[in-house]
Amino acid sequence: MWRILLLLFLTGCCANPMGQSFLGTKYINSPLGEGITPDTDPLFRTDAFDCVTFVETVLADSDVTKLNQIRYKNGNVSFLDRNHFIETDWMTNNANLVENVSAKYAKTAYRTVVIDKKSWFKQNYNIDTDFAPETVNLEYIPYENITELNINKAVIVMFVADKPKIRDKIGTDLAIFHMGLLLPGGVLRHASSQQKSVVDVDFYEYIAQKKQDKTNLGIILVRIK
Repeated sequence: MWRILLLLFLTGCCANPMGQSFLGTKYINSPLGEGITPDTDPLFRTDAFDCVTFVETVLADSDVTKLNQIRYKNGNVSFLDRNHFIETDWMTNNANLVENVSAKYAKTAYRTVVIDKKSWFKQNYNIDTDFAPETVNLEYIPYENITELNINKAVIVMFVADKPKIRDKIGTDLAIFHMGLLLPGGVLRHASSQQKSVVDVDFYEYIAQKKQDKTNLGIILVRIK
């Protein structure tokens, strides 16, 4: 808790450092879309977030043009071109904006994940595509290797897990199940499905809870260029 109080004291004079003005905004799963079938949600909104759209909107500084560049391959607004998968689409298509820097903070490991977009589109939306499966080796920091991280500038933090039951449910493997912003002082700012809003929590208390589930593996730290 002291980390959160310190952060609020240090940033209280700033207009909107890393999404501070969004604190308390309600959580809605998948609040954005293309405004047309199969996802009729709006392209842009700031009255509700999930964990991904919160980070994306902060990165875009609430600018819809920048947001579309982040959310879609080459900024082409369409359901098929949306960066649905953080592991492949999002990290690759935003390489000019973000970089995995986990190895700079602690000893890392790798989680191999196979993203089968063709199966996912067919199973969840009955859409036929010609996407080939993509295999990615994600570098992450296992929870047991995390002590005090020397974070002096906000980074994106992604939470890595291995949950085999998900594969049958959605038609593909996944590795990244949550994301937020890790701020100096050890504060995690994220859109929380449990607390139903954008909140600040103590990062180290949060990962202590995560570690209790053995399917949760660790974190990826992503620098904002």
